[in-house]
Amino acid sequence: MLTILGPAKTIDTSPHGITESFSFPQYIDRAEALVDQLRQYSISQLKSMMKVSEKLATLNFERYVQWHSSYSAEEGQQAILAFSGEVFNGLKARSLSEEDLLFGQKHIRLLSGLYGVLKPLDLILPYRLEMGTKMFNSKGKNLYEFWKEIIPDNIAEETGTQDSKVLINLASNEYFKSILPGSFPYEIITPVFKESDGKGFRNVTIYAKKARGLMLRFIIQNRINDPEYLRAFDEDGYYFNNDLSNNKEWVFCR
Repeated sequence: MLTILGPAKTIDTSPHGITESFSFPQYIDRAEALVDQLRQYSISQLKSMMKVSEKLATLNFERYVQWHSSYSAEEGQQAILAFSGEVFNGLKARSLSEEDLLFGQKHIRLLSGLYGVLKPLDLILPYRLEMGTKMFNSKGKNLYEFWKEIIPDNIAEETGTQDSKVLINLASNEYFKSILPGSFPYEIITPVFKESDGKGFRNVTIYAKKARGLMLRFIIQNRINDPEYLRAFDEDGYYFNNDLSNNKEWVFCR
């Protein structure tokens, strides 16, 4: 069983002291090609393309000026410990053990607009580049086209090496689309999280994001490699709702 997750928009570079284990991104040459292109944009062009504030555009302009592909372990931060956002608030990666992180290294992949596919302990430098960015490049008009020869094949190959050849999708639709799910060769299960409103159940984005992180933590800490065990997920009051679920979407309610 392989689980995929999207990144966060914010990066936490503070020391963690949890593990000295690390790896390097597999597609660093591709990331370098994107950064070389990003360096050609002005702050105002980045602001427009990335749809961010002047402050964030300036920050990322500076990041890409400083970015280089031969960074050391001291310069980089393990991806799963670096990302910070609602999903990662649920995951609480910095409270996991080294053994937990090593399990994740084998069974979790993070999708990235800049790096393509990341293992949890891959070292990254601070960046912001969302997969949905409409950035013309050497492969096409956006990042989906830039990564279409890489991400789907990588995730399919990784899924095929697992004991249970099933992909668990905890990524947002923006990143899930990058694996080309319509032609993916293995079963895909997408957990969906819903809240009771007194009349039924509905999606609440902020809660759903945190719940995806909670489920990832549940997978890691319980060393789950068979999707059937996901039905036991009961963190923060959630429970598996068999009536609302189907083969592709497993619905958890509270």
